[in-house]
Amino acid sequence: MNELIKTQTNDNGEILVSGRDLHDYFESNERYSKWFSRMLGYGFTEDVDFTSVQKSTVVNNGASRNLMDHHIKLDAAKEIAMLQRSDRGKEARQYFINLEKLWNSPDMVIKRAMDFQQQKIETLEHRIQLDQPYTQYGRAVSSSDGAINIGEFAKIIYEKHGIKMGRNKMFYWLREKGYLIAQGRERNNPKQKYIEQGLFESVPKVISRVEKDIHTSTTLITGKGQLKIIELLLQEKQVS
Repeated sequence: MNELIKTQTNDNGEILVSGRDLHDYFESNERYSKWFSRMLGYGFTEDVDFTSVQKSTVVNNGASRNLMDHHIKLDAAKEIAMLQRSDRGKEARQYFINLEKLWNSPDMVIKRAMDFQQQKIETLEHRIQLDQPYTQYGRAVSSSDGAINIGEFAKIIYEKHGIKMGRNKMFYWLREKGYLIAQGRERNNPKQKYIEQGLFESVPKVISRVEKDIHTSTTLITGKGQLKIIELLLQEKQVS
């Protein structure tokens, strides 16, 4: 069937018609906003019979301008066409009736179902591709022996994902993101709230010296923390 008036479908599989396209087809001399407001007087309800949208158009000087438009459902469009009391209105109404019959024919119902299934498959495949690096890293972490130090983590993300970030740069990044303390004697130690969240561990260590033992600590990233940090790093990698 030849397309007399352009249509589209929404996520619910309903046919929609642009209010401005209808207005143009009817060759109405009224300004669109006034014409549509008059149509609303016949009892059409927003979010039931139509939705309001912005439509971008190019004006005479080449600039882009946003205009109010409306996506009208097919039943409402048929009624609006009948209300025009003109040959164009009759043509549009008959076109919508024929379109509805075709849309609800067994062949079209089957085609829509197949298209919907194909769309679900493509969406799933795309999601798998996006999640694959994260999933692979999750498997690597789950098979590792718990928490690791910053240098080991930097080495893993380089080998697994090509993110070149050595030990010192990783410490800097973690301080910048607020995970580690930035200054003072506790510098490079994880903040308490992230220890409580299970992202980091701080392991006490004593360095024996002749004059006096030095008490220090080693920052470790837990398996949970590794997954969190790699997710952020992969997001940054995609953006850059």
